[in-house]
Amino acid sequence: MWVETGCIQCLIHFGRVPLSQQRESTHNIGSGTTSTVSLHLKFSLARFVSFSMLISSSSSGSMGKESQVSAMEIDAPKSMNSDQIVPKFSINVLQLLKSAQMQHGLRHGDYTRYRRYCTARLRRLYKSLKFTHGRGKYAKRAITESTVTEVRFLHLIIYTAERAWSHAMEKRQLPNGPNARQRIYLIGRLRKAVKWAALFSQLCAVKADSRTSLEAEAYESYMKGSLLFEQDQNWDVALKNFKSARAVYEELGKYGDLDNQILCRERVEELEPSIRYCLHKIGQSNLQASELLQIGDVEGPALDLFKAKLEAVMAEARSQQAASMTEFLWLGHRFPISNAKTRVSILKAQELEKDIRGSSADSISADKRLVIFDKIFSAYHEARGYIRADLANTGSTDSVKDDLNGLDKAVSAVLGERTIERNLLLVKVAKSKLAKRHDDKNEKVTKPEELVRLYDLLLQNTADLSDLVSSGRDKNPEEVSFAEVCSCKSLAFRAQRCFYVAKSYSVAGKRAEAYALYCRARNLADDALKKFQMLDGDNKTMIKELEDLCNECRSNSCIEHALGIMEEKKTQENLSERVSNITLSGAERLEKFLLEKLDVYESAVGDSNVKCTPRIAGFPPAFQAISRNPIVLDLAYNTIEFPSIENRMKKDRRAKGGFISRIFG
Repeated sequence: MWVETGCIQCLIHFGRVPLSQQRESTHNIGSGTTSTVSLHLKFSLARFVSFSMLISSSSSGSMGKESQVSAMEIDAPKSMNSDQIVPKFSINVLQLLKSAQMQHGLRHGDYTRYRRYCTARLRRLYKSLKFTHGRGKYAKRAITESTVTEVRFLHLIIYTAERAWSHAMEKRQLPNGPNARQRIYLIGRLRKAVKWAALFSQLCAVKADSRTSLEAEAYESYMKGSLLFEQDQNWDVALKNFKSARAVYEELGKYGDLDNQILCRERVEELEPSIRYCLHKIGQSNLQASELLQIGDVEGPALDLFKAKLEAVMAEARSQQAASMTEFLWLGHRFPISNAKTRVSILKAQELEKDIRGSSADSISADKRLVIFDKIFSAYHEARGYIRADLANTGSTDSVKDDLNGLDKAVSAVLGERTIERNLLLVKVAKSKLAKRHDDKNEKVTKPEELVRLYDLLLQNTADLSDLVSSGRDKNPEEVSFAEVCSCKSLAFRAQRCFYVAKSYSVAGKRAEAYALYCRARNLADDALKKFQMLDGDNKTMIKELEDLCNECRSNSCIEHALGIMEEKKTQENLSERVSNITLSGAERLEKFLLEKLDVYESAVGDSNVKCTPRIAGFPPAFQAISRNPIVLDLAYNTIEFPSIENRMKKDRRAKGGFISRIFG
């Protein structure tokens, strides 16, 4: 028994310790002891081998297999480690990046916020992985295949690429665009993003599964295409990279869950404008410069670089067209434009006005039209800024000042007209929400007060525009007719405002006030209708609106009159009924509470559509008479004569005086 235990311990010992250490340990022992130990080991190993052979011959086949496996593990422990299957990492790259971008700024185009998020995320990853670059002095630590032992190392690389890309896009979105120095820095950050994207693709090919590797290649292709797109060179290589990324996302969009398919299709739609623009630059497309604006209708972070490039192209085209634009025409006046920047701004505003006035304007949604109006206002404000800067820098030349003042007045008048058109669009949207039924609980309900506020703005805008046009001394017939149109529009807006004020009173249940306001709105609408019919020009839309307003005022006034009579009659009936129920003991409660009629199946809450107080129990509860202790009145107290006790009271010595007073009495 002792021999078996000893030989097993020796075998385990020599199986765990390497052969070189075994030789060193045996040589360190004395000569006499070495031979004894070696003989003892040989004897023990021989006994163990014979014992194991005896066991293997008497045991089953399964036990024999286990002994063979254990022997293999002892003899060759490194062979099994080399045959182990290394697990592959899996990252849904597009979904990871899209969620991070939408949650941290890119939903609103805030690249600064997204860059700061990437920086904070990288700091947390470095700290959790204990992969920091030293304390105090920076010590670079490269990420290689042997370094990537978990999926967070791959997150390090992709967020570093995203940080560099977002920094480049932040420079691209500067107010006046990047200057030469900033553009060099922008391209450098894009190169850094391409470098990290290439490293991410290289490591994913070894450490990640096939789908992650494919997405990493698409991400690298997109970054390379974005760099070449910004550099304005090698359009064929950029096209090849964009097409490669599109092909990958098209294939990935056919598999996986529904969310992943939607993300892949959105990315394909975002890549399509860049591909078409590359084809246009190469010369394989027949697109015109004006048609390129329709490509960028899709929203997304991948399109921001394309839109910036497209805006630069359109600005170059406008500068070429502005060379032929020498004057601005408004109400029969021609104002010369000498500043090139003013020409470009006015030309940009006029091109945007074509989008909301063309044949395809009706197909544009209200939200997009409001965005176009904001761009128009921005362009005209830029033009006014350049005009007033020229006025400040102009000398004492009166003719130049008069031209600049006239141009400023004309641009301000056009800006006022577009402001009125925008507010009319807001009124149209509010009316559509007010008219339809609100089945959706999350939808915001439009109140008549909101329309009253919008018509107040329209009245103010019309008054400002009329004052601006009437400010000049010499007026041509076109200015006079324009001022008359403004006064007629102001009267029509007053009628509309009065109508919606009446609606707000009707909702509040004030029938008399609503009836009077409807009659007033009808009179104002009749006056405005007569004035528009006398004017020359295309006023069919306003005439149609005023006719509808007159009919609505008449119908609503009749309804309010009838409702007022019904409510008054019902009030009289309720009053007479209450008077008839009055008794000398007090008013009798007509309706009982729920606790008083528990034997009757009747609702105490009432109808859900009618606002009424639930009659469950009376609160506060009524006073009830209770018994109490009798009150005893002592009537004999006032007639009792008590004896005098003055002789028992202590006399006051201070009242007798001092020693002198006793002597002289």
